[in-house]
Amino acid sequence: MNARPKKSFGQHFLHEKRYIERIVSSISPRDGDVVVEIGPGEGALTMPLLAAAKRMTAIELDTDLIPGLRERAAAVGELTVIHADVLKVDFTALARDLGVDKLRIAGNLPYYISSPILFHCVEHAPAIADMHFMLQKEVVDRMAAEPGSKVYGRLSVMLQLACKVVPLFNVPPGAFRPPPKVDSAVVRLVPLAPEQLPRVDGDAIYKVVKAAFAQRRKTLSNTLKGLIDEPTIRSLDIDPKARAETLSPSDFVRLAQTLARDD
Repeated sequence: MNARPKKSFGQHFLHEKRYIERIVSSISPRDGDVVVEIGPGEGALTMPLLAAAKRMTAIELDTDLIPGLRERAAAVGELTVIHADVLKVDFTALARDLGVDKLRIAGNLPYYISSPILFHCVEHAPAIADMHFMLQKEVVDRMAAEPGSKVYGRLSVMLQLACKVVPLFNVPPGAFRPPPKVDSAVVRLVPLAPEQLPRVDGDAIYKVVKAAFAQRRKTLSNTLKGLIDEPTIRSLDIDPKARAETLSPSDFVRLAQTLARDD
């Protein structure tokens, strides 16, 4: 019996087999991988992932879905279901509890809370091998956007400084029940190795990026006023009259390094 999707949880259950198969193939789970699924719903992705990995953990907030998940999983593999809000799950501690260095994370993320979930996962990136998420296509476009793009912004910069972002393929509304009003897309995120990460204070980069994109039409000299002055911006070979959307992630790192030194 199919569960009734709940608007309060932003539920859209994936049901079309060919897209399920493409996602599972993209993740390519193997026996021994420790896969953690966010929001398994009715288990459309859970069961084929579990069949390949043999052991799996799922994080589900909707208590009505948990008994059905456990029942379907019993004949497939070992499924541990954690009833929790994913934003309160410590993935670093979870990896330790499961006895592994790195988790593999997957999920069909609710549109209304996708960005907070992404940032929460990035906070635990050292404990994550890779992430495969289905999101609103517009969000994936923003995640992978390059400088100069109309959709390049805070999400693009912060994620690209922490991960390699690889859009994989689009998923139409008809693949879900009920169909969402937008197209979806699947994206792969691979956390960068420690030596690839920018050497910059996390609070400083957050402040600079947030301020720079707060008013997209204004120049850096305006948006960063009170944080970094014009002569300092110019000394970094960055035009104070430029807009945030024209700067590369590495430009923001240099600005943040200056801010951190001044503090």
